[in-house]
Amino acid sequence: MPRGAVIYQVYPRSYADTNGDGVGDLPGITARLDHIASLGVDAVWLSPFYRSPMKDFGYDVSDYCDVDPIFGTLADLDALTARAHALGLRVITDLVFAHTSDQHFWFNESRQSRDNAKADWFVWADAKPDGTPPSNWQSVFGGPAWTWDARRGQYYMHNFLTGQPQLNLHSPAVQEALLEVVRFWLDRGVDGFRLDAINFAMHDPALTDNPPLPPGGPRTRPFDFQDKIHNQSWPGIVDFLKRLRALTDSYGGRFTVAEVPGDRADQEMQAYTEGDDTLNSAYGFTYLYAPALTPDLVRATAAVWDGRPGQGWPSWPFSNHDAPRAISRWAEGRDLSAMARLTTLLLMCLRGDVFLYQGEELGLPQGEVPFDRLVDPEAIANWPKTLGRDGARTPMPWTADAPHAGFSTIEPWLPIDPRHLPLAVDRQAADPASQLALTRRLIALRKAHPALQCGALTMLDAPEHLLLFERRQDDERLLCVFNLGHHTLDWSPPEGWQVIEAVNGDEGPLAPLSGRVLSPVSGAFA
Repeated sequence: MPRGAVIYQVYPRSYADTNGDGVGDLPGITARLDHIASLGVDAVWLSPFYRSPMKDFGYDVSDYCDVDPIFGTLADLDALTARAHALGLRVITDLVFAHTSDQHFWFNESRQSRDNAKADWFVWADAKPDGTPPSNWQSVFGGPAWTWDARRGQYYMHNFLTGQPQLNLHSPAVQEALLEVVRFWLDRGVDGFRLDAINFAMHDPALTDNPPLPPGGPRTRPFDFQDKIHNQSWPGIVDFLKRLRALTDSYGGRFTVAEVPGDRADQEMQAYTEGDDTLNSAYGFTYLYAPALTPDLVRATAAVWDGRPGQGWPSWPFSNHDAPRAISRWAEGRDLSAMARLTTLLLMCLRGDVFLYQGEELGLPQGEVPFDRLVDPEAIANWPKTLGRDGARTPMPWTADAPHAGFSTIEPWLPIDPRHLPLAVDRQAADPASQLALTRRLIALRKAHPALQCGALTMLDAPEHLLLFERRQDDERLLCVFNLGHHTLDWSPPEGWQVIEAVNGDEGPLAPLSGRVLSPVSGAFA
């Protein structure tokens, strides 16, 4: 994968349903790959499609080497991969290696006794003398990160749902089994992997209690009260990632990207990508959970990822299946379509690989899902304090006037927001002024300029609410300017620069949510 790649994320449940059950499937993705290829992206990332009881919608895997029947078959996955390759797209899949489903056959064996062949494949521990869990660790979805199992007479650990028992990556046998999973998919032609929540993959074997965080910050779950230094982020994760990278490199040209959420994401992202023997990139949450888009946010991120020798390579999404859609988070009462144009241009100007989530190319706002249609366990458990993930997962609108927006022939698993219908693919496809057309144009802009793909990024001084930076690669220089505020700013390009791309206004003062990319006039700086 070239540095500076643009990767399109598909959430399979919500992309296209071909068998009329209201849930998207692999043949539906294959049928829509022409749309993805038309954007000009380099690769498509598929969220999990493995066998699963779907307690966490595929992130609870019961068989890493098979496709869940709700999505299709292994043959369907092979057909998808072949069609993607024919269109020049690489295929990246999710690997969920921090935990499995409690219905995985590994866990079923592990829980039977303390001395079977897989007894130490998961994290088990005795109760304290009073019967309480072995540590104070809390799960992301609420409540202790420990559940009692009478068969073993022990607690098992789970950082997420009780149905997602924690794998013990301290075990060499577990590491070997997971590397065999990687080989299985590489042999089927997969081009790379996103490693889900990989900083949760190893814990402190001493089961040391986490200390409390200082007062302050939003706290909607017990998890939010702790400094998570013992239940995740163990240094040995890096050694496992090096083994994984060596394996993928042996297949040539494969791509690996770590998902790294949490309080120490910047530090861990760099540890997981440093040098040439760790992962190719790390997928950060800096923008995903940011409540506002500000120049300071972009400046701080650029300061961390400054390109110093040996530093790895970041990847940036603005939206995904776990976070509310960016334009809804950042609009602050401003026009959503203008925000969509601005954020697409800014994303294409950032240093790093960039991920475009399905529907961003259409400018979809966060879907509105009534309480009685929620399915996300986190949203239901913490309602109404936690917004949840369902609103970012509503079905893709393909045809505005078709039943269920052309996604399915029956009522989908999540409702389609009526505001999405005018933004459907068929309404935008022939409109040169649409968000879809702009997305194609801005991806092409990034592809045409090495400075945008992999050049250095230098922040420049600018007034409040104005974001100004330079991208530079060899002899190419580009100036990127964005008004992220609510008021028009009086800004003029320096002498010798000309606008080559713009959104929400290409000349005169900078209107709110306008952005421009400039290049030197020929010979201006010779």
